[in-house]
Amino acid sequence: MRDNPSMIPEVLISEVGPRDGLQSVKATMPTADKLHWIDALHAAGLREVEVASFVPARLLPQMADAAEVVRHALSLRGWTVMALVPNRKGAEAALRAGAHKLTLPVSASAAHSLANVRKTPMAMVEEVREVLALRDAIAPKAKVEAGISTAFGCTLQGEVTEDEVVRLAAALAEAGVDDVGLSDTTGMANPAQVRRLFRRLFAEIGDRAGAAHMHNTRGLGLANCLAAYDVGVRTFDSSLGGLGGCPYAPGASGNVVTEDLVFMFEAMGVSTGVDLAGLLAARAPLRQGLPGEPLYGMTPEAGLPKGFAQEALNG
Repeated sequence: MRDNPSMIPEVLISEVGPRDGLQSVKATMPTADKLHWIDALHAAGLREVEVASFVPARLLPQMADAAEVVRHALSLRGWTVMALVPNRKGAEAALRAGAHKLTLPVSASAAHSLANVRKTPMAMVEEVREVLALRDAIAPKAKVEAGISTAFGCTLQGEVTEDEVVRLAAALAEAGVDDVGLSDTTGMANPAQVRRLFRRLFAEIGDRAGAAHMHNTRGLGLANCLAAYDVGVRTFDSSLGGLGGCPYAPGASGNVVTEDLVFMFEAMGVSTGVDLAGLLAARAPLRQGLPGEPLYGMTPEAGLPKGFAQEALNG
């Protein structure tokens, strides 16, 4: 892990595997294994992690231990502990558990929104307003971000226009969220589209433009992340081993692999603050907790180039 305090990473890698990844597989990882995995992610130098969803256990038994997992993650210093919440009730539970940051999924596709949270996109904006009011009342230091799902297309609805996405982002920014990210939930984005839409997002809401959450469904995950970086995005969601997807977006499995994303940026000379060797080692507790679950990534298969790890650690 890098421990040079003078080196501020140029991009933030937000690890979503413990939430997005684990809720997307059928098996339930034992809590003890989750905590071991989270420890390994922290040791690798990751400084933002989405650890849980606060949803009813009958809907997502994989997240039944959300509060315990958040509390453990909070015991590890120097990183932001995030939780996904679909509504005010989930937000209250996450805030009571002490989460530093809440993420609310707000789909630009009406069909996906109804399938995912049973609300229209604009009804979700009102839900976000309620969450913000709750945050102000009980945990004013906590951050709230909105992730615009299906921003690049939807397998249920089809085309999602850029105007729809930009209008939704503006409404969310006006509501008072700290930032608004764009998610390629269904794996339909391409680099030209990513550049164009993020440029429009920056033009519309300025420094509230947030993370790029890309999927590798059609092999364009890293290309899309690079396109987002080229137009000013500096926070990127990814999942160790490429674990995860979306249960309401058929065929859209496959988050960007954290190991490959970190390698790409570090090879470019863009600092992430993440130790690649430690990141590769964090696959072991993931395998232990989910034996038999396929993990992905080209960098773990090929290994690091000769001399690369030393160069990365020395900056």
